Amino acid sequence: MTTQSEKADRLKSLHAGPGIFVIANPFDIGSARLLAMAGFKALATSSAGCAFSLGQPDSSVGREKMMEHLAAIAACCDLPVSADLENGFGDDPDDAAMTIHAAAAAGVVGGSIEDATGRRDQPVYALPLAAERIRAAAEVAHALPFPFALTARAENYLVGRADLADTIRRLQAYREAGADVLYAPGLKTKADIKAVLASIDRPLNVIMGLQGAPLTVAELEDLGVRRISVGGSLARAAYGAFLNAAREVSEEGTFTYAAAAASNGELNAIFQAAMEKYQAP
Repeated sequence: MTTQSEKADRLKSLHAGPGIFVIANPFDIGSARLLAMAGFKALATSSAGCAFSLGQPDSSVGREKMMEHLAAIAACCDLPVSADLENGFGDDPDDAAMTIHAAAAAGVVGGSIEDATGRRDQPVYALPLAAERIRAAAEVAHALPFPFALTARAENYLVGRADLADTIRRLQAYREAGADVLYAPGLKTKADIKAVLASIDRPLNVIMGLQGAPLTVAELEDLGVRRISVGGSLARAAYGAFLNAAREVSEEGTFTYAAAAASNGELNAIFQAAMEKYQAP
């Protein structure tokens, strides 16, 4: 199996370019191996995908259980894995630092810390505290014996604060605090993405798979985006198909969903090849 340092070097080279790459988001070992066999060069976990796979709502999985999920995904294939670490599982900068340390110990080679608080009265941290949280995370990340790619997330657009100027200020502050990759989930227009790119000097992650965000890989590459993720959208697509099939059987008494399902033969062949290529988890 590829070592953690080798995976970290590979992720660093992807961020260095040239060009763009899609960091696909699995939700369990099976989906991770399907993505690896599909040719993706890196994976990123999804807090929503993890929660759904455990039968829980998003943002309800604690640090300990999340680290078990990260360890399983990191060990199941040779691809570098970056982790969705939510807000670091706590408000204090020390919480963010502790989470980076635990994620690295779980085997991932990158991770994101967001500035969303999870509270309705104050949906994002005040900028000084938000930047200090990234600084604490960066100190741990950059002290590791391999290049851990720290992503800082500005969550304004996901919490109903479509403030581009404040989002840019936040990303710039997180860059100064030591973030290696910058990310403002919810950006949907070319104009907004161009404005962000013009204001930063770090790789930018843009999420696709959200409603109202129809840009293509080629269009985002032309803008200068370095990395695309898809968040929980692959998990939602899988669970959406499952729900539709279950409702068809329960409510209609029919089974037409099976026509679009993958065959046992196809899945057996893919997973057999994956077992031969990768060490069993």
